Amino acid sequence: MSRSDHDPALHPYDALTPDVVLDALDATGLRGDGRLQGLNSYENRVYLARLEDGGAVVLKFYRPGRWSEAQIAEEHGFALELAEAEVPMVAPLRLQGRTLHRHAGFLFSVSPARGGRRPELDDPEVLEWIGRLMARLHLVGAARPFASRPALDAQSFGQEPLAWLLEQGQLPPESAGRWREAAQAALGLASDAMAACAAPDGIATLRLHGDCHPGNILWTPDQGPHFVDLDDSRSGPAVQDLWMLLSGERQQQQRQLGALLDGYETLREFDRRELALIEPLRTLRLLHYSAWLARRWSDPIFPLNFPWFGSASYWQEQAAMLWQQVEAMQQPPLVA
Repeated sequence: MSRSDHDPALHPYDALTPDVVLDALDATGLRGDGRLQGLNSYENRVYLARLEDGGAVVLKFYRPGRWSEAQIAEEHGFALELAEAEVPMVAPLRLQGRTLHRHAGFLFSVSPARGGRRPELDDPEVLEWIGRLMARLHLVGAARPFASRPALDAQSFGQEPLAWLLEQGQLPPESAGRWREAAQAALGLASDAMAACAAPDGIATLRLHGDCHPGNILWTPDQGPHFVDLDDSRSGPAVQDLWMLLSGERQQQQRQLGALLDGYETLREFDRRELALIEPLRTLRLLHYSAWLARRWSDPIFPLNFPWFGSASYWQEQAAMLWQQVEAMQQPPLVA
């Protein structure tokens, strides 16, 4: 994807000035003291706002055109269900009778400000605690399906992103062929594996966190872990919320997985067939990620934070990673 595609004048977030953010906060009935801090978020715009009464809240302005109001309402509803079930989750505040607000053409929510740090994933006790927390989330998630939010599947996370990238025709010629070959080979294996979620008597799906990497779990010494950011919540297999917490070599990942499931299965049964989906899901995330970066390139924050994207070396590295995924998907799955 060429960096010349970037034209910051075309992006709607240009209109989201500090004054607009403060006016939006004021419209909810909360009074800010004028202090704003931008928080780390690429997909949306998120701000910490200090209040006149000494408190603080977080405002999340949804990327225009990404989710419908009905889909955002389902995200909020899921978060409130989790909070009601006492699952540690930062849920949006209900202000003036609603959790979703509109101001100056933007949809936004307001949440309590909660601190914390990334969890120590090398500690088995921390992993067991997170496993128990994840099981509690999934017990709520399995209670009913989403009506509007999509599923995490091979079509939306693999086939469609791959087709879109190839249709753009902007991959560097020196790396396009190798990347396309690797992507098609990896996607074929991932699609076959994901078919288990649709087969009769296959792997069950449920409402997920959807993007449960370590940055979306915050840890406090006195209260342990809590979840943030259900923006990517979708339906899918339970293992989607576990595999992104694994890292390192195979033996290390198996130890981490064992600790997670030790905690998880104290509260909810885990279908061991799902372990065969870890590498296919990792593969789909790689394909989806490249298309996500390309589609967001007109947003000024993306060229600033991902300057390496779109180069020949980027696509060559992605091709190498996808070939590694082909090999990984042909190996026996992790066991725990």
